[in-house]
Amino acid sequence: MNIALIAHDAKKELMVQFCIAYCGILSRHTLCATGTTGKMVSEATGLEMQRFLSGSQGGDQQLAARISCNEIDLLLFFRDPLTAKPNEPNDMNLLRLCDMYNIPVATNIATAEVLVHGLERGDLDWRNILRN
Repeated sequence: MNIALIAHDAKKELMVQFCIAYCGILSRHTLCATGTTGKMVSEATGLEMQRFLSGSQGGDQQLAARISCNEIDLLLFFRDPLTAKPNEPNDMNLLRLCDMYNIPVATNIATAEVLVHGLERGDLDWRNILRN
């Protein structure tokens, strides 16, 4: 599966810790991430991933394009709900696209753990049925 990773600044370290904890599962999939998040995760875990621009420089829009082209199967987007973001319209666009294209999305660590455990068990293979 193609898994995209994004984290707001206040949640980047949490994303790193999550990826360290689930490195074994994530390593069996194709990963991509916005710039800084991808750099931090790959340096901490050794996971290979395609890195886009930083979110503020258009990386979130690059991921939105991949979602629209049906090239993303799962989005892990650790959001900071307490701080206003200038890029919030882009964040909402990503979530809207995930709804449109039936992309499972986690916006917090609890949901991300449920999705990753489901991924490990093979529960998310239904996406292949929808694509055919």
